[in-house]
Amino acid sequence: MSKVSILGLHLPSDPRWVNLAAISLEEVLTDHAFCEQKAATSCISLIQRYPHRDRLVQELAPIVTEEWGHFRQVLAEMKKRGFQLGKQRKDLYVNALMLHQNKGGDPDTVFLDRLLTFALIEARSCERFRLLSEELEDEYLREFYRKFMISEAGHYRLFIDLANEYLPEEKVRARWQEWLTIEADIMDKMEVRGDRIH
Repeated sequence: MSKVSILGLHLPSDPRWVNLAAISLEEVLTDHAFCEQKAATSCISLIQRYPHRDRLVQELAPIVTEEWGHFRQVLAEMKKRGFQLGKQRKDLYVNALMLHQNKGGDPDTVFLDRLLTFALIEARSCERFRLLSEELEDEYLREFYRKFMISEAGHYRLFIDLANEYLPEEKVRARWQEWLTIEADIMDKMEVRGDRIH
């Protein structure tokens, strides 16, 4: 079983991506920093929207702190290397996922899609961090990204667990399979660029 299939993703990243990222380190680190920032704010938004879901609040509160800590770690690494934090870009991958979210109708279906979208983003980030941890020539950065890979895998699992906590597992499983197909199609159509995590 491949490491990609362990995460459930149907389409591995194009192998050219990690080589492009290696020659665009300042840009990919900038994008990584903003990804961590957006992950923290996304968890805050879930807490604000669903304060009555106690386990969600209790589980995501420390994730907010963790993701913001990751943002600071990436900033520190950039400063150490003499890099400047560039401008935040539009996240075409996340925007494409959001186009497929249910945004009206049954509140539980809307809630489920939010959780599964976050799970997908964490899973794809984990897969990309794994590539960086294995393929970069810089030994320090390989270890740097190995730690991020482990963290993202845990977050991916948490969002799936939260979905199963609040909704029937059969419904979660069926919608997750639909999302995996959607995500693979999005990735297949995305331009391969080394200046972004997704």
